[in-house]
Amino acid sequence: MRRAFERFCAAAILLAIATSMLTSMSTSMALAQSYPSKPIRLVVPFAAGGPTDTVARVVAARLSDQWGQQIYVENIVGASGNIGTRVVARAAPDGYTVLVTTSGFVVNPSLYVTKPYDAIAEFAPITIPAQAPNVLIVHPSVAAKTVKELVALVKANPGKYAFASAGVGQTGHLGGEFLNHKYGLDMAHVPFNGGGPIMNSMMGGHTLIAFLSLPSAAAYIKEGKVRALMVTTAERSRAVPEVPTVREAGLPEQETVFFQGILAPAGTPRAIIDKWHGDVVAAMKDPDVRTKLEAASYEVNPDTPEEFAALIKSEVSQWAKVIEEANIPKVQ
Repeated sequence: MRRAFERFCAAAILLAIATSMLTSMSTSMALAQSYPSKPIRLVVPFAAGGPTDTVARVVAARLSDQWGQQIYVENIVGASGNIGTRVVARAAPDGYTVLVTTSGFVVNPSLYVTKPYDAIAEFAPITIPAQAPNVLIVHPSVAAKTVKELVALVKANPGKYAFASAGVGQTGHLGGEFLNHKYGLDMAHVPFNGGGPIMNSMMGGHTLIAFLSLPSAAAYIKEGKVRALMVTTAERSRAVPEVPTVREAGLPEQETVFFQGILAPAGTPRAIIDKWHGDVVAAMKDPDVRTKLEAASYEVNPDTPEEFAALIKSEVSQWAKVIEEANIPKVQ
């Protein structure tokens, strides 16, 4: 009798588990089919017109047409991307507030005295639709034609030179600080609100050295308006193949990629994450979309949510180590 009862209980448990799984699958399928049922806010935590904004608007236009719902880009600027990023972290995990951000996302949690957000726990990664190198550029009036010559020039003129980046916490900022640390330089950091303002300042002759994303500078490099000394990837960029790599410049430990990533708040249903991922990947295969992004000097090769999550975990750890070892001052 007891064994019969135990078998009955075991069967009941298995039935309950199977029913729960079927219900969950049915709910996920229904959610994927009904989503989206209203407009979606795509938050860019940087100024309009920059690289992140460009990628966000390409994605928004494509998916708006496909889904039949407006995806509108909202630029929430401030604190090197922290303000807009926090807005998404605190949003309802329903797929109607999504973040498009860049590599500073994995730097800021270690750079600020007060941790602005948890890059791992508070977000559900979707994909990186596009990425590019950072690039070290100088104004044509700067005599240096290589990184080695730039180092010698700065050392010979203490207190004279500064470097610009697209903001505190951006990988360009840390790239310049790392250069200072490695060679004992004294370049001051001048943060701008994105790559566009840097290039405007450089064209006016006010900024002489900058570390920023290649998409912001590529057109100026090709036109000979600025000189590129290196890209921060192991291989040369197809957009500017004449520019040496970070390894060729003697700085292999400074290899970095400027990514544009899409993330939702943690707890967003997997069905919504999968819908975003699948449709963004499909959009990146469209020749028009791909051509537009490659023309802006991006590499287009979307990854999976799991690959993006692994990258975030690795990069958060890596940049925390760089900040500590290079004695980079933390931001209040």
